[in-house]
Amino acid sequence: MIGSNKFAWTWTIQEECLDEYVRMHGEPWQEVMEEHSKAGIRNYSIFQNGLQFFYCFECDDVEAAFAYIAESEACGRWNAITSKMVQGSFDFQEAEPIKPLKEIFFLK
Repeated sequence: MIGSNKFAWTWTIQEECLDEYVRMHGEPWQEVMEEHSKAGIRNYSIFQNGLQFFYCFECDDVEAAFAYIAESEACGRWNAITSKMVQGSFDFQEAEPIKPLKEIFFLK
């Protein structure tokens, strides 16, 4: 299977929130960074194209990582702010809060 330890998705940010969203990700909270590492998330990148953002990270167990993040107090505070900035769902309790993208190519 191609890239079985990678997870990627896109979100569109509301135009009126764009500057704040970019600023927050340029100065992320240390505790949120630590929680993502503890969850097993690594090599996490976010790319911007106007209002569209592309997210990609590696993780050996995405379901366990998302469950850990969902229980994190620090990530909960961060998500309470940033979830109002995205178009779509940020709620990990919903059936499909994030629609993962299918990896079709990987150069080793």
